[in-house]
Amino acid sequence: MLKKILRKSTYLLLAILVIASLAATSCNTNSNVTVTNTITTTITKTVTETADNPTTALPPEPIDKSFTVTDMMGAEVSFPDVPQTIATFGAMGVLNTFVECLGCGDRLCNKMTSNFESTKSYPHLRVEFAPQTVDAPLLVNANNEIIIEEVLKLKPDLCLTMVKATAEQLRKQGLTVIFLDWQDQTDVYEAVRLMGKVLGKEQLAEEYIAYFDNMVDKANKLTANLTEEQKKTALYGNITSYSQPHIIAEWWIPTAGGISVTNNGRPSSESYNFTLEDLLLWDPDVLFTSARAQIKELTTNPIYADLKAVKSGKIYCVPTVGHSWGNRTVEQPLSVFWAMNKLYPELVSDQQLSDEIYYFYDHFFNYQLSAEQLATFVEGK
Repeated sequence: MLKKILRKSTYLLLAILVIASLAATSCNTNSNVTVTNTITTTITKTVTETADNPTTALPPEPIDKSFTVTDMMGAEVSFPDVPQTIATFGAMGVLNTFVECLGCGDRLCNKMTSNFESTKSYPHLRVEFAPQTVDAPLLVNANNEIIIEEVLKLKPDLCLTMVKATAEQLRKQGLTVIFLDWQDQTDVYEAVRLMGKVLGKEQLAEEYIAYFDNMVDKANKLTANLTEEQKKTALYGNITSYSQPHIIAEWWIPTAGGISVTNNGRPSSESYNFTLEDLLLWDPDVLFTSARAQIKELTTNPIYADLKAVKSGKIYCVPTVGHSWGNRTVEQPLSVFWAMNKLYPELVSDQQLSDEIYYFYDHFFNYQLSAEQLATFVEGK
C-alpha cells in the first residue's frame, strides 16, 4: 500500500512540474488558460490511471532461466541460463560431436589437442564444424594435463568430460561440469537427451534419438533375410599392428549384418590385440582399417597377399568426419549403413549411403557436405 501511495505521489509531482513549465511559457490569455486546464486535466487523468494500474508502466519481472540437470555420474548441475561457451576435456573428438550434432558447434571455445588435428590418415571436418576453435585457447598440454590457469582465465559456461577425475578437478575450481558416460550403446540416448536439455535443444535431441532408432530398424529389416552362410566376415582396427581399438565395433558390424571376427568371447575391455596368425586364420571377407596408410601396407606386403579381402580389394578405411565412425561417436548410425554398403552393396547403394550422410550432417550438424566430401566418405579409400 505504501509503495502504491509513493508511486502516485511521484507521478503527481511529475505532472505538476510539467504543468508549471507549460504555464511559465504561455501567455495569460483565456485561450492559453483553456489549453493549460485541458493539459492539466489530461495529465492528471493519465497519471492517476497509470498509478492505479502500475503494471502498465513498470518493466516486466525478469524471467528466471535457471535450471538443474543430473549428469551421468549422478551429480546435480545447476545453470543460470543455457551455456553459450563450452570447453571439452579428454576425448575431445567424441565430446565435440555431442555439441555439434545439436547444431551448437559455434559454442565450443577451446582448441583441440594435437592428436585430434587433421592428419593424412583421414581428412576430417572438425575444423569446419567449429572453425572458431582453431584460434581458441589450448587448455590441455602435451602431457594431457589441464592448464588450469588458462581454464580459469577462459571460464567457460560449461566443461564436458568423460573422465570422473577430471570432472572432480574442474568442479573443485568452481567450474560447471557435465560428465558423460558411454559404456554400452543405449548410453548414447541418455547422453544426447541430457545434452539436449543443457543446450536448449531438447526437440533436436529427440529427433536424433528417433533417427538413430529408425536407422537401426532399417538395417535390421534390410539384413533380416541373410542366412549365416551369406553373412560376410569383417575385421575392424589397425590391421597391420594387430589391434582393435573399440569394442563398439562388436555392435556396428553385426548391426550391419556382418560377422565380426573379434567378437569371439574377447575381453570386455575397450581395446583388443590379436596376432598375425589370428588374422591369417580368420581370413575376413572385408577389412575395415582405422587409417588410410594401412591399405597400402596390406596391398603391398606379401605376408597379407593370400587374404581374401586383399585379393578381392575389399579393404576400406572407416571415415572420420566429426570423429571416427568406427569408435564411439554420435555418428554411429552412419557407421552401420556405411558398413552395410561395403558388406552388401546390393542392399545399400552408394547413392542411398550418400543421401543418408548428407541428411545427417545437414539436419543435425547444420553443415552441408560438398559432392567431393560425400564421395570421399562413401568410397572409404
